Amino acid sequence: MQEVDTIISGGRILTSDEADSIIHDGSIAIDGNTVAGVGTSEEIEAQFLGRRIIGARDCLVMPGLINGHTHAAMTCFRGLADDMELMDWLNNYIFPAEARNVDPELAYWGSALACAEMIQSGTTTFCDMYLFEDETAQVARQAGMRCLLGEVIFDFPSPSTKTPEEGLAYTRMLIEKWTDDPLVNIVVEPHALYTCSPAVIKKAKALADEYNLPFAIHLLENRGEAQQLEERFGMKATRFLQEMGCLDERFIAFHCVCMDEEDMKIFADHGCKVVHNPESNMKLASGIAPVAGMLEHGIVVGLGTDGCASNNNLDMFDEMGTAARLAKVERLDPTVLPAKTVTGMATRDGARVLGMGDSVGSLKRGMRADIIMIDLNKPHLTPLYDEYSHIVYAAGGSDVKTVIIDGRIVMEDRQLLTIDEDDVMARVREIAERVKKSLEA
Repeated sequence: MQEVDTIISGGRILTSDEADSIIHDGSIAIDGNTVAGVGTSEEIEAQFLGRRIIGARDCLVMPGLINGHTHAAMTCFRGLADDMELMDWLNNYIFPAEARNVDPELAYWGSALACAEMIQSGTTTFCDMYLFEDETAQVARQAGMRCLLGEVIFDFPSPSTKTPEEGLAYTRMLIEKWTDDPLVNIVVEPHALYTCSPAVIKKAKALADEYNLPFAIHLLENRGEAQQLEERFGMKATRFLQEMGCLDERFIAFHCVCMDEEDMKIFADHGCKVVHNPESNMKLASGIAPVAGMLEHGIVVGLGTDGCASNNNLDMFDEMGTAARLAKVERLDPTVLPAKTVTGMATRDGARVLGMGDSVGSLKRGMRADIIMIDLNKPHLTPLYDEYSHIVYAAGGSDVKTVIIDGRIVMEDRQLLTIDEDDVMARVREIAERVKKSLEA
């Protein structure tokens, strides 16, 4: 019999493996940061002896959720500017607020608040694009969260870098500093085609290729952007990226609201990935991304919340429910994007988008132990006929009871173990006062 660190015992195990297996009265053995075994409680008890047993009766146990696109430190701007169009929101509110206020302190405490919110709502991995990302990396490491993050690169000065070259140099520093870290991974992230010149896009792609890293960008977020880019380049944005040599299996596009059949075929042919952000897209009236069509073309699609300034929370359960319902409205077909598919987008497929499909996103032997437990003993989760239905249409982040990341318990019985949430909230409130005063001035 093998002795292991932890056994999660007696729950409903939703593995999110290739067969979408569900094990009733199941158990998971965890040794170090790795899943040592998954099976029925009888099978696991016969093979493993746990130094610690976590009872999972009346719980649904599943892979941690993967937030494929956010701006963590923007928790400091939650509710700052709402009910407006994307470019008005960006150019007249968000960019000015950032220019006056974003510094390492804001990046650190805003990211800490984001990590607390994400852990409490079942997210174990997030992909981040923002400023002073070394601060976010440090926070994620301290909180015990897995992340893929990159410094946003612009053509114009930002609070952290004055030139695109400085942005690229900062990214290289992140790559070299966090190489081989078990939790922190780096992505190269120019902001968008409308904020980065072709020369900067080429340099950013070359940096990603040098280190064999993901390359990610905001793309085709609304109709105005799509038209502007086509007029600027004399061709579709996707065709332009193809001719620039940017499209491959490491290319990740955020949003893709305005994709047509030609765009989807180009993406499918090159193995590109997409992160769908339905709530942010709805709030900014950007449109409805053709996710059902992307999946029909074989494109791997994950889910993201975007930042708290345009959502305004980081709850991936909300995002799953919205994604499923919005696709049905787009097609006027209640059968598209069923709950099982959407759950996969937030777990297994989300991991594939971020290049982590071999280590996270499903529960099977040899995978990293990124696991959440959902308390099913709730009125709104009773009765239970279908686990996927409950995850997507009934459950919320507040139903997450316990969170394990890389084999480490970071939340137990709703108690955060790696973050002092009262201290973090107090710090962010102080920062918010500074933001308010700067905008009034």
